Amino acid sequence: MAADGSTALITGGTSGIGRAAAKQLAQLGVHVLLVGRNAERGNSAVDEIRTAGGKADFISSDLQDAASARAVAKKALELGQGQVDILINNAGIFPFGPTHEMTEKDFDRVFNVNVRAPFFLVAELAPLMAERGRGAIVNVSTMVADYGVSGMSLYGASKAAINLLTKSWAAEYGPKGVRVNAVSPGPTRTEGTEVMGEGLEQLAAQAPAGRPATADEIAEAIVFLATDRASFIHGAKLAVDGGRTAV
Repeated sequence: MAADGSTALITGGTSGIGRAAAKQLAQLGVHVLLVGRNAERGNSAVDEIRTAGGKADFISSDLQDAASARAVAKKALELGQGQVDILINNAGIFPFGPTHEMTEKDFDRVFNVNVRAPFFLVAELAPLMAERGRGAIVNVSTMVADYGVSGMSLYGASKAAINLLTKSWAAEYGPKGVRVNAVSPGPTRTEGTEVMGEGLEQLAAQAPAGRPATADEIAEAIVFLATDRASFIHGAKLAVDGGRTAV
């Protein structure tokens, strides 16, 4: 799918990995629609992209339920003049801690944002892509969905669900021209991971690369899977984790 002239919906697109991916796609001529909770941050991201000559709009949502996901899809279709060509399910929350300290409210919040929102965004947008015979969906997972990490049971489980959904959606919509893939990042320096402090460095030190990724490095993989450069890739999970899951 040619990037120039297409429309991309990016959840969690106002900061970190999502913002980096939005900037890279905008440079390719994609109209990027950034979903986020903070209007000030969203408008700042949009202004930055527009100042650089790109096309961008902000959609405000906390993506806490199916109704909000459907509302985002509807607004995206309006802004995209009836179509969304690329969906990047990047928004995610990651409270860490022992399983016995997680509350039902914590569980619901994590699965609402990390699983429920992507599920219903795909339900709304993938059939429309299939009708046109083309489209790309990229889900952002995590390396801790692939192995056990103490204190990350809730977050890891939510992203393990995304890994399986990636394969299921590839099987469901791939025959109709919609490519569905996932990017699985390792420790990455973003506004959201600042709270990890030294823990981020310690986690990154376990991988061959020995350092955290930048948001731009993860975004490069997302953009690759979202565009025609990955035209023969369906249902894949691309590890961008410094080699952690390879050793």
